[in-house]
Amino acid sequence: MNIKGLLFGSAAALAAASGVQAADAIVGAEPEPLEYVRICDAYGKGYFYIPGTETCLKVGGKVRTEGEWYDAYDAKSHVGTMWHDRTELNIDTATDTEYGPLKTNTIFRWEWNDGGSTNSKLLFANISLGGLTVGKLDSQYNLYVGYAGNVANDDVIYDGPYELNQLTYNYDAGNGFTAVISLEDSNSASNGTYFGDADPAATHDWVTAKGNHYAPDVVAGAGYSAGTWGIKVIGGYDSIVEEGAIKARLDATFGGFKAFFMAGWNTEGSKLNQYAGTNLNSDGAACPTNRADCGWGDWALWTGFTAPINDKLSANAQFAYTDSKIFAATANVQWYPVKNLLIQPEVSYTNWDAADTDQWAGILRFERNF
Repeated sequence: MNIKGLLFGSAAALAAASGVQAADAIVGAEPEPLEYVRICDAYGKGYFYIPGTETCLKVGGKVRTEGEWYDAYDAKSHVGTMWHDRTELNIDTATDTEYGPLKTNTIFRWEWNDGGSTNSKLLFANISLGGLTVGKLDSQYNLYVGYAGNVANDDVIYDGPYELNQLTYNYDAGNGFTAVISLEDSNSASNGTYFGDADPAATHDWVTAKGNHYAPDVVAGAGYSAGTWGIKVIGGYDSIVEEGAIKARLDATFGGFKAFFMAGWNTEGSKLNQYAGTNLNSDGAACPTNRADCGWGDWALWTGFTAPINDKLSANAQFAYTDSKIFAATANVQWYPVKNLLIQPEVSYTNWDAADTDQWAGILRFERNF
């Protein structure tokens, strides 16, 4: 056999062997293309697309730990340091539809206090489409006007209810005019003890509504803002007590300095209702037996400011006074040593003129937002 024949024979043998191996080989599937997370900036910072969908997701929250000394809401509180911890997890979604953004908002909260007492709850859970919102949220009586001042103890003088189910429509004309109307749940279940009162059924229908009551509370308001100032008016009607209240708030900005003034009117000063109630302890030290004496009376006033000191430090204060002669003042300094980390020392003073007593209280708060 010559060299040429040997080479051709070897090549044929190799080709045949390769054909047999190719027939027996296991070929792996092509890898799926990796879909990287896409930023969704249509609904603000922090949103990203859930892979494979057109739904945007944002995850955030905060961790707070703070020491508290005495209690601005209770004249009988004379305790040393009480430590309080809170964690919140926020989950928001948004999807564009032909009727506007379809959104959800969910907040879970966990708390721990000195002595081992704990609390966990679903703080908010609501769905919104366009201007409609349904689910659990703070009352629009607070949310629409912007609560009170930039302090921790902002509601020593009661400014409205929190955490309730509602069906709300918000209107924004796009020219500075806004309006809101809301049907709100009065927590219909049964009357419940509030701040240790021995006879809740007699005095606290405004706190927890009667189980056989079916009418919702109603909130409505309107406002206008233009650049450095804005005004809003909001009213609420308590269907159990059959009374209500109205608040009006004016905000103004002067450079970095911000100030507000808010006034409230109770339709029946001798009664408490969901919109002119009280957060003060009725244990007898400062509040008379008639709990309405710890409310507004006929009216209440709030004012406060935020004054920037530098880009990391600001001073804040709030003052409030009622027709029932209760005075509350709170001041703090908010310091952000690094982004999203707050250190806030705060001091509060409350005076109950009718009971001739007062109370100082303090908070040292550390809070990390993410």
